[in-house]
Amino acid sequence: MQRVEVTIEASWKNLLDDQFQQPYFRSIVEALRKEKAQGITIYPPGSLIFHAFNLTPLPQVKVVLLGQDPYHGPGQAHGLCFSVPDRMPFPPSLQNIFRELQNDLGFKPPRSGNLEKWARQGVLLLNAILTVRANQAASHQHLGWQKFTDCVIRLISEQRQGVVFLLWGKFAQEKAGLIDSSRHYVLRAAHPSPLSAANGFFGCRHFSRTNELLRMQGLAEIDWRLE
Repeated sequence: MQRVEVTIEASWKNLLDDQFQQPYFRSIVEALRKEKAQGITIYPPGSLIFHAFNLTPLPQVKVVLLGQDPYHGPGQAHGLCFSVPDRMPFPPSLQNIFRELQNDLGFKPPRSGNLEKWARQGVLLLNAILTVRANQAASHQHLGWQKFTDCVIRLISEQRQGVVFLLWGKFAQEKAGLIDSSRHYVLRAAHPSPLSAANGFFGCRHFSRTNELLRMQGLAEIDWRLE
């Protein structure tokens, strides 16, 4: 059977190549190919599906921020959870993230919602589902992506030490069982969506708490400023 070749950063490729050859992953690839052949628009573009992994190699992972699936509007998704490219309006959840960041650390909301600066400092901005059909939220939730990203979370838990996992909302918190809490730090809060942010996301102070936990381990803090 022909190998599935995925273009992804080397440390991740070494760890995940066996997953890429599994039947479930082949099924994901085949489903995406079929939809594209039917003229269905899929976000993010193929070159950015593994953008989070390419910006944050495994040895550099200090924080994992878990999202659900990509934004489904034109030009929004670029492979990092909650993030949008430069010059793209902020979705409501991202607006609330910046509001909490200002309340926690005093940083004014930035001009851009591009979170690549966080990713390059060791924040893995991981969506549990890595693709979506245009204008159809959660349309790829049954493709099998969660089997893959659950494996990623388990491997981070096994391979790394002292990672801060930020689990915002019920969906993300259901992944807590994949994480060895004796080796890592798990911070939980409500989702930053306008529907739930007032129920425990605002005031969670996860940005400063994350830096306290990194500092406690002798690690460089995350510079959360985006300006």
